[in-house]
Amino acid sequence: MQSAILQPVPSHGVYLTLDKLPEVSVLQALHCIQQLELAEQHVIGIGAALLPATATAKIAAFPAMAGPGVTVPSTQADLWIWLRGDEPGPLVVEAQMMAAELSECFDLIQQTQAFKHGSGRDLTGYEDGTENPDGDDAVSAAFVGGVGDGIDGSSCVAVQQWVHDLAAFSLHSQEQKDNMIGRRLADNAEFDAPPSAHVKRTAQEQFEPEAFVLRRSMPWAESAQAGLMFVAFGHSTLAFEQQMQRMAGIDDGIVDALFQFSRPVTGGYYWCPPRSAAGLNWQGLNLTA
Repeated sequence: MQSAILQPVPSHGVYLTLDKLPEVSVLQALHCIQQLELAEQHVIGIGAALLPATATAKIAAFPAMAGPGVTVPSTQADLWIWLRGDEPGPLVVEAQMMAAELSECFDLIQQTQAFKHGSGRDLTGYEDGTENPDGDDAVSAAFVGGVGDGIDGSSCVAVQQWVHDLAAFSLHSQEQKDNMIGRRLADNAEFDAPPSAHVKRTAQEQFEPEAFVLRRSMPWAESAQAGLMFVAFGHSTLAFEQQMQRMAGIDDGIVDALFQFSRPVTGGYYWCPPRSAAGLNWQGLNLTA
């Protein structure tokens, strides 16, 4: 598996999103990726358009969604890379070098710098990922296992950039804020919040099957905008999709209160292949077929 997925959120991160150049074939693009010297602390994911029709590790493109008064956009790209580190400077340099190395096959669509806020909080001040599974449960939630065909140890990741209106959020009372999130800021404890509270909308055990994911989200800020880079790993994309549909009110018409002060502006699914000491394991792509 890509072991960095299980590691705690780093102090700093850079997200790269890239699209294959039109004149480049899928096999050429995958060869370019294969040549990357990706350090173990980083994570890489491949979009559906780069997975050959013969691939056993199929993943669909991110679906756009619409609920009562809200939209969830799809901005599916071909390649996603999460660079992780302790200092922002070296990551920025590494990101530029990596984008240049991939430029023969890929066009850089977006580069976003992120950071750890306090002990791992969203910019609203609330803890992020409180319900993350631990230990073996984290492995079961985040990685494919027992399938064979060269894809055991791979993972599927859902990536969204959310833009917060922190000024609007600040105008609410503490009680109103807690009711939006479903946890008290003071002690991070759940309480009997309204049905629209984010925690109630996304309670992982309420779905069938249970929708457990491993969240590795990080805050971001650029110019006058800021928010959360939502990143959730799963053995498939089903768990995330169930939660997102519930948040958008598609199931029952109740929209997650998160939409009162935040909105997603990107959305993509990526397959994170397993890796060994020799690098990424492409066996699940069946490239020779």
